[in-house]
Amino acid sequence: MARFRTWVGIAVAGVLCASLAGCSSTGGKRAEDARKAAAAQGKAAVNTPRWTFAMITHSGDGDTFWDIVQSGAEQAAVKDNINFLYSHDDEAQQQAQLVDAAVDKGVDGIIVTLAKPDAMKAAVARAVKAGIPVITVNSGSAESKDFGALTHIGQDETIAGQAVGEELNERGKKKAVCVLHEQGNVGHEQRCAGVQETFDGAVQNLYVTGTNMPDVQSALEAKLQSDTAVDAVVTLGAPYADTAVKARESAGSDAEIDTFDLNAKVAAGLRDGTLGFAVDQQPYLQGYQAVDLLWLYKYNADVLGGGKPVLTGPQIITKNQAGALAEYTERGTR
Repeated sequence: MARFRTWVGIAVAGVLCASLAGCSSTGGKRAEDARKAAAAQGKAAVNTPRWTFAMITHSGDGDTFWDIVQSGAEQAAVKDNINFLYSHDDEAQQQAQLVDAAVDKGVDGIIVTLAKPDAMKAAVARAVKAGIPVITVNSGSAESKDFGALTHIGQDETIAGQAVGEELNERGKKKAVCVLHEQGNVGHEQRCAGVQETFDGAVQNLYVTGTNMPDVQSALEAKLQSDTAVDAVVTLGAPYADTAVKARESAGSDAEIDTFDLNAKVAAGLRDGTLGFAVDQQPYLQGYQAVDLLWLYKYNADVLGGGKPVLTGPQIITKNQAGALAEYTERGTR
């Protein structure tokens, strides 16, 4: 496998590595089938108690990224003899209520995302006060420690954005549009701000309604038609990259489409040149490691990170590396 160009050292300490509400996703059937097969065939590797862990994310429906996170968590749960519960809601207040429900249920551990930390603070505090260990994942690295979580697993969103800016510089780009598909998500704002910090050219933020793909396409198409100087579009999630490609074609633009996150369709786009590069934060590892670290804490009072986030990215993936990842994206683990 080709060696990956890593913009920042990945601080993952080795992978030691049912449902309150399922996460559906367009194109996620393969990942779902893989999870079912693993659950049917996997065997616990430990004889510790049958603890119950709940993962509550800010995912909306139709996002393949969260299929991958959930898949990793479920694989680790099988190995660790964990009863794993997954729920999600893209509305922060509803997500907080799901955390409260997990606390009321008396789960043994909680994994939660903090895309909108202010709305989640009280619910996380209630879990901590109840003596339930909490690990934050994916978003909210800056707030995780203050909220009382054991550690945070994911990528530093500012660093990831800075990596994109550097990559755009290397490609000679001059004007970029950063497409934010979820208003109020602090991680998304940090990504685009990071791009602006390191990119030598101009960056404009474009806010779209991420739950409405036709709206995303029309908004981006209008932007590309009105500003022909744009030579790079950065989307903040894999499902939006394909929509950006369609908008580019409709607008008659030559702008390069780049994206955060990876899935099978993005890998194919990298291989055929439809996309320029992708920023991988290894969502499978985020889910797997979160469950594994909760198990280690319950079993042995172990904590990783030393008060700092356990980083799973970013990795810049280009055409040269995409082929080596095809097998993993097809099975829904990258």
